Amino acid sequence: MIRPFQQRRVQIDLLRLPLLGSLLHWKHNRTTMQLVLFALAAAIVIDGLLGSPLAAKNVATVAAWVHYRGLVVLALLLVGNLFCAACPFVLPRKFAKWLGRPTRRWPQALRNKWIALAGLVGIIYAYELFDLWASPWWTAWLTVAYFMTAFVLEAFFTRNSFCMYVCPLGTFNFLYSTVSPLQITSRDLTVCHDCKGHECINGSVTQQGCQLELFVPTIQSNLNCTLCLDCVKACPYDNVALAVRPPGDELFRQTWRNRLDLAWLAILAAFLGLGNAFGMTPPVYVLEQQLATLLNVQSEALVLGLLYLGGAVVGPLLLVYGAAWLSRTLTLRARGQEKSLNRLLMRYAYSFVPLGFAIWFAHYLYHFLTGSMTIFPAFQTFFQRTLQWPILGEPNWQLAARFVPNVETIQLFQSVITYGGLLAALALALTAARNSHRDGRNALLEALPWLIVLIVLAVASGSTFLLPMEMRGSALGG
Repeated sequence: MIRPFQQRRVQIDLLRLPLLGSLLHWKHNRTTMQLVLFALAAAIVIDGLLGSPLAAKNVATVAAWVHYRGLVVLALLLVGNLFCAACPFVLPRKFAKWLGRPTRRWPQALRNKWIALAGLVGIIYAYELFDLWASPWWTAWLTVAYFMTAFVLEAFFTRNSFCMYVCPLGTFNFLYSTVSPLQITSRDLTVCHDCKGHECINGSVTQQGCQLELFVPTIQSNLNCTLCLDCVKACPYDNVALAVRPPGDELFRQTWRNRLDLAWLAILAAFLGLGNAFGMTPPVYVLEQQLATLLNVQSEALVLGLLYLGGAVVGPLLLVYGAAWLSRTLTLRARGQEKSLNRLLMRYAYSFVPLGFAIWFAHYLYHFLTGSMTIFPAFQTFFQRTLQWPILGEPNWQLAARFVPNVETIQLFQSVITYGGLLAALALALTAARNSHRDGRNALLEALPWLIVLIVLAVASGSTFLLPMEMRGSALGG
């Protein structure tokens, strides 16, 4: 299991740093983070059900749709999958396992990302259909539903089936943690080779091993890693490292298995980012009206569903399969040319990751910067009016309007982020082509359709960010 992988030199290991290393090794560090986010989740549910119906004055909508999203993408960029490490939805896991005493394994046919990808599409669709950003009540019930789903699956299935195969938010984090500068790896493969117990995956008497069944010496990607650090605490030889690496390193090494579900996830997540941002601009309402008139229907669910299905799922898939067909056609005479469209799709899916991340980051940055201070008066209102506990004093809503950059400055940041992601995406596409063709001409011809798709996606996103956008969940926009 170890020999096919070469030893990677660990230059900086966060687990060996003073203070930080001790904190990361601390047995209760993950539980502490989970308790903090569990308290926040409880506040979201309580205030969402009992607090103000105004989105900008409720912890549920402000915390979930402004701060959580902005902080998650920032954490993914700087650290990695930090949210999954502190995820409160799996905190009741021990009780669920004690109650259900699960012995079932997740079905083999479902051990992929198709369910999670469908869930991601569904959540983004529901976000617009039910105006989740404007409804504390719906946001609270979505949080409850998440807890219930995680609890039930943990009670019925061994290991972390919910995290690996079902959770759409975790899958989003898995995908974009591939750009992170940190990765779990082994310090010395020789130690792993001579290890008999493989405690990092099997666990020990006092510490469970990796519940996602990731074997440390074979980890080449952040995909599926929750950064729980159970492997660190279980290893009896202190041979696990949280190593610093170049951002996006695994994307250029193309470490994923050739799996169509991962390719679709990378591609559709990028287009969903564009669709989610475009759904907050004036042209989308014009399109909805025109489509409703054309079809002679009054159902918003149907009209919005057709827009999202066409614009963020079917349309993008037709576009990328068209690019794959064109790549194959342009390199038809090349020796060893790829015949399978799915193989070409999997080869170039990596290039959509940095651009997709940039689109989501630029979008969330807008809402975070325009509503970052709203969280303080929202919590003041929560403690004073919902809990009848005036510990934080009178809500100061004037604070919410301070430290907000002007729109032009935010749009400049968004453009830099979007087109920076495009440059990384183009580099990845060209790297994939060069790795597949010795002939530079054929490599360029094969990559050309993908370069065009990436540029079109980036320009469409950049143009969307220049449109007037709803300031959702903030005191400035409601």
